Amino acid sequence: MDRKKLLTLIKRDEGIKLDYKQKIDINSEYGKKELAKDICAIANSRGGRGYLIVGIEDKSKEITGYEKQYSFTEEQIQQIISTRCEPPIPIKVDHIYINGKEVSVITIYDGHQKPYQIRENGAFYIRRGSTTDVMRKQELLSAFQENLNLILESYPVIRSSQEILDNDTIEKYFKNKGIILNSDNREFLLESSSIIYKDRDSGKYCCTFGGLLVFSNFNNLYIPHNMVRIKLNNKNNIVIVQGKLLDIIDKCEKVLSEELPNNYPKEAVIEALKNAVLYRDYTHTNRDIEIIISRKSISVISPGNLIYSKESSQIPNDLSRNSWLYEKLITLDDKKRFLQTRRGFYLMRNSFNGKGKVKFINSKAEGTFKVIFPGTSVFE
Repeated sequence: MDRKKLLTLIKRDEGIKLDYKQKIDINSEYGKKELAKDICAIANSRGGRGYLIVGIEDKSKEITGYEKQYSFTEEQIQQIISTRCEPPIPIKVDHIYINGKEVSVITIYDGHQKPYQIRENGAFYIRRGSTTDVMRKQELLSAFQENLNLILESYPVIRSSQEILDNDTIEKYFKNKGIILNSDNREFLLESSSIIYKDRDSGKYCCTFGGLLVFSNFNNLYIPHNMVRIKLNNKNNIVIVQGKLLDIIDKCEKVLSEELPNNYPKEAVIEALKNAVLYRDYTHTNRDIEIIISRKSISVISPGNLIYSKESSQIPNDLSRNSWLYEKLITLDDKKRFLQTRRGFYLMRNSFNGKGKVKFINSKAEGTFKVIFPGTSVFE
């Protein structure tokens, strides 16, 4: 951190990755608690590295500096974080003088071990705008899943029964793997593949979350948010599509083929739909996938943000979410639609050359990823 970068940062308003403090008090227990909570919240929030800048008035952004009694070292901040946050959060401290006033910048790096929690009370914090708040259950599930601490697809759906699974699809999956399913090995193979789950106390089997998504025609009984809602152009009716994930894609392809003009690049919209079905965040239980068709635009809205790779904020990290589903779908899909997902962004972006722009909106505020295509009027 240098003076030039600091001055650039100060021009920005407070947000989920930027917090201003006139001072911090690391000599009091209360001050240490508040500092740990603030750093934990910034670390858990999306968007790369964050900054807590000390010596700035938060509303006016006036450079005030701070008195010597409130000075601190990187080692002291590290000690507070390592003893109060779990796992420890990677940080760095820089001290910079501006107009004779000391300003300190605590850089909070985007670690690989989210979510971070406060040891004392076990709470997980996050930033909402410029304030600190407790993480909600849905946010925790997403954070664990994105950092591979949770495989949602393998979680048991306790009240379900394996009788609701489609045996033909299950047999096809194992046949494509070179395995013949029979009555002797069926339960062992399904449990080993996390399609079903055995309760150790009762000895009874139930389906897993992923098992229902991929192998059940009636998964909406247990996972009602597994649906695609298609709002049709200039019509009041809405088409609801449910079922096994591959069936959802097939049914939606048929609807899109019927509703879109013959010369419209349907393959681009289908690519966005396919990615939404595979990579949506299934922990968002109050949201489904939406396709909104109008003359002005066509939008495909997927619950959950797009996850980028750790190496680049421009490269999607396809397999950070739903890798279990990905393996099942590439095995089952005869059309081989999931083998080149990164090329899909190129396809979507370039299918409308000369007709309009395709927008990709990764909305952290809404918790959605949107692909917005030119509307049908362009091809009328």
